[in-house]
Amino acid sequence: MFLIRHGKTKGNLEHRYIGRTDESLCEKGKEELLRRSAPEVQRVYASPMRRCIQTAEILYPAREFLKVEEFRECDFGRFEGKNYQELSKDPGYQAWIDSGGSLAFPGGESPADFRRRCVHGFERVLDGCRKDGVQTVALIVHGGTIMSIMEVYARPRGTYYDYQVGNGEGYELVITDDSAGTGWLCAG
Repeated sequence: MFLIRHGKTKGNLEHRYIGRTDESLCEKGKEELLRRSAPEVQRVYASPMRRCIQTAEILYPAREFLKVEEFRECDFGRFEGKNYQELSKDPGYQAWIDSGGSLAFPGGESPADFRRRCVHGFERVLDGCRKDGVQTVALIVHGGTIMSIMEVYARPRGTYYDYQVGNGEGYELVITDDSAGTGWLCAG
């Protein structure tokens, strides 16, 4: 299984919190993706957000892909569309920073709920692949989605922030059923 972060957007270049904003890839992002080769897979899944769909279309042209709602990026609430400089004097932002990123985004989603949602979507994908006999898969998703999945499934274990990944980059997971056949073991 390949976890691939979408290509660059204008918001990424400006270091903005872009979650629910359905932003397109920027030209630089498209150009960078066109220079990459995508791994061969049997099935492609993607977040329904435009930047992920465009990435899937560039990396896997003329391929069908399945959208997974749970893979949407986090809702950053009132931080949406802003960058660190614009938020630096916001007491709500400082409280969020001081919490180590554990507080809910004001007017948005809690990081814990976001992570649970992403992992639930990943588990649905795994179950579907198991049922259909699909052995090679690409997920075209967001950085936070990848970090959420890796925190739970990667071995050796790491923290959420250990799995940050650049645009157009990602991780390869080797997934096997555990000895009892009741779960999955993954190595990143």
